Amino acid sequence: MMTFQLGSALLDACVLAIVDKEDAYGYSLTQQIQSVMDISESTLYPVLRRLQKANCLTTYDQPYQGRNRRYYQITEQGRIRLLELLKEWQKYKEKVDCVLIGGKYDE
Repeated sequence: MMTFQLGSALLDACVLAIVDKEDAYGYSLTQQIQSVMDISESTLYPVLRRLQKANCLTTYDQPYQGRNRRYYQITEQGRIRLLELLKEWQKYKEKVDCVLIGGKYDE
């Protein structure tokens, strides 16, 4: 399990990357994110609401075993935000790698 503190931007990037591959419902999103970081469902739902409010995600309900399951789907705005976050992540990762592994960071 990852022991580093993770900011909201990285969490947003993970959520958007998952739903960019396929629509997902809350519990499945939590399970996928928990495979790489320690997060609870109660932490994830405010993230989903924030991304929805920012027009990065939309939702739709689909019946599943007699109940409705809410699925999250990425929007075009969400894809744009994901690309921005991926670029920022790459820069950040390169800088940290320079400190941890050695080398020089070129901007």
